[in-house]
Amino acid sequence: MKPIVLQLGPLHPIVEKGLAERYTRLHLGEAKDPEAFLAENAARIDAVVSSSRNGVNAALLDSLPNLKMVSHFGVGYDNVDAEHARSKGVVVSNTPDVLTDCVADLAIALMIDVARGLTAGDRYVRRGDWAAKGPMPLLAKVSGKRLGIVGLGRIGQAIAKRAEGFGMPIRYHNRKPVAGSPYGYEASLESLARNSDFLMVATSGGGATKGLVSRAVLEALGPKGFVINIARGSVIDEPAILEFLQQKKIAGAALDVFVDEPRVPEAFFALENVVLAPHIASATVETRAAMANLVLENLAQFFATGNAVTPV
Repeated sequence: MKPIVLQLGPLHPIVEKGLAERYTRLHLGEAKDPEAFLAENAARIDAVVSSSRNGVNAALLDSLPNLKMVSHFGVGYDNVDAEHARSKGVVVSNTPDVLTDCVADLAIALMIDVARGLTAGDRYVRRGDWAAKGPMPLLAKVSGKRLGIVGLGRIGQAIAKRAEGFGMPIRYHNRKPVAGSPYGYEASLESLARNSDFLMVATSGGGATKGLVSRAVLEALGPKGFVINIARGSVIDEPAILEFLQQKKIAGAALDVFVDEPRVPEAFFALENVVLAPHIASATVETRAAMANLVLENLAQFFATGNAVTPV
């Protein structure tokens, strides 16, 4: 008998093809009555495949009495109740490492963009403002500026390595110092912000980091500081950063993630000191294919041995 795997919503074609070929796939997103479909099949389900769009909360975990595994598409799994899953003996896996380079690349690109006005300059040219108004105002240099990284995990470290090429002094804030790190540690996030020109948010999402970049942190960063967020929208106090951008109490922000995606507060749209990206840090053909294959590898390894390749 093939294991029965529940697909919660749309997934990368590699995942969908692999599920259809290797398992008995149940697609909740295609059910006319999802609640009835789930109730009818709950006892049969061995594994669930989730993503940033469709997570696995405690209620869903409790409704699947024979669930053994959750294979999550993405490195961040804040919409999967991993602690509750663990308490029920359910293995949860994610897709780390394979997206690190692309996320770090975009983080650096966003930092340069918000400081040097690349997309703002593109709009300036397209509107005809260059011809009508003359050169754009002078903007901020990147090289040699101080970079503060919130969360020195795999992605934070990859960002730091790239920033070294720009001659940037680097410090970081974590729950605890990273052993062997060559970068300076700040025990307080406010202290990190106070000593940074660019505050790069690369920490995990979830309840523990909700609103971590607070009004007080933004105050500490000050009117010449920039924020870049490639983590989760929940990590930043969104109303606060909007206010700080509107009042120019920080110099600018580059945001790839938001609290209620894909709904972005429209007040951001009128601002020239913010770069807005639609959660594309890992959105390359190569990286998404690697993530998809790792989802399938986690499932295959689990059903073969009881252990995932990349458990959380």
